[in-house]
Amino acid sequence: MTTEIITLESEKQRLQLAPAMGGSITDWDWKPAHGWTPLLRPWDGVSGDRYTFACFPLVPWSNRISQGGFEHDGTFYPVHANRSDEHYPIHGDGWLQAWQVTERRDNRVKLTLESRHFDGNPYHYRSTETFLLLPDGLQIDLTVTHLGQKTLPYGLGLHPYFLRNAATRLQFKAEGVWLADADAIPTEHTANFPQGWDYNAPAALDGPLIDNCYTGWNGRALIDYPDHGISVTMVMPDCNGYLLFYRPPGYDYFCIEPTTHPIDAFHLPEQPGLSFLGHGDSLALRTKLLVGPSHAASQ
Repeated sequence: MTTEIITLESEKQRLQLAPAMGGSITDWDWKPAHGWTPLLRPWDGVSGDRYTFACFPLVPWSNRISQGGFEHDGTFYPVHANRSDEHYPIHGDGWLQAWQVTERRDNRVKLTLESRHFDGNPYHYRSTETFLLLPDGLQIDLTVTHLGQKTLPYGLGLHPYFLRNAATRLQFKAEGVWLADADAIPTEHTANFPQGWDYNAPAALDGPLIDNCYTGWNGRALIDYPDHGISVTMVMPDCNGYLLFYRPPGYDYFCIEPTTHPIDAFHLPEQPGLSFLGHGDSLALRTKLLVGPSHAASQ
């Protein structure tokens, strides 16, 4: 597949973006002493499926919406399924559209999308995605501004695919998790983690499928790669407690997704984490991916 790739590179890191392919990251590499090391699963350069990219933005909502849409202020707004193997619309619609480059510097790129009722959905918004190379990692700022006349619920998130192997360890603070049905729609919340689901202490990434939203997250998650001598700390400074975790069995990647609301928040009691934006109102999500030495290697 032919698409324009934008590259930002410093002495320590290299970031590649495909604006026309949903504002996605195609590759993010770090350069320790032994040469370039991918930190996100790199795109194969062929597939147009955004699920094969390294990371893509979630706007104007994160994850799934059940029941064919949602109701707000007495009006039902239909939202169509947007992926062939999904029963429900998933991850918003920004990842399915072409973004424009509106700013470019040596260490910074800003992408912009104006979406008007994509695929018949109720949203008219402007979104920006800004990538900034930091001395110790990468900062991604995602914003959305509501351009419609009627107030609507919004959410934001990112969907990074982190590499993993038998040595990789993950740790993040959480107080509970939403259990879900076979379609990953939440059914009940619990503070009792199923066996192998508790990552309050460093743990391996093998085990059965997890595709669930954790609660009580403090906005920090540590991914340790002792075999490469490095670690990645994901930081969401304005976290409101939600982290989506996807652990598919048998694959060499997993996803921890910073997000402003849980799965299907549109239909949960009190619609937790959603932001109700009137015309001209905005919502922002900042995420930092900070690279440091391996914690296991230093112990």
